[in-house]
Amino acid sequence: MDEFQRSWLLAQLGPDADPADLERRYFRLRSVRGVALEVLGERRAKLLADPLKVTVDGVVTMDLQENLRGIERQIAQVHQGPSPDDPGDEEDEGDTAMEVTWLVPARRYR
Repeated sequence: MDEFQRSWLLAQLGPDADPADLERRYFRLRSVRGVALEVLGERRAKLLADPLKVTVDGVVTMDLQENLRGIERQIAQVHQGPSPDDPGDEEDEGDTAMEVTWLVPARRYR
């Protein structure tokens, strides 16, 4: 894993992610997107293993539902967004062009 891929992973997962753990996962999965999705999936599973909302009447209420929604949004973002090891990222990024053509009949009959 190069420095750019490591930086992308830390941007997706936060600065507290263990770089050695990310290296091991990358060695196994061979994809930075796969590493990010695996870590986010584990975080989601950890949240789902415990109750999402706990209320002690008159004392405290703890609600983790928004945390779960945030992780699910982040998973969707990693799925849809570009990653450093996507195929075609280095190829001709600026060569995409769009042409518009009007189609008209060759002869107009009345």
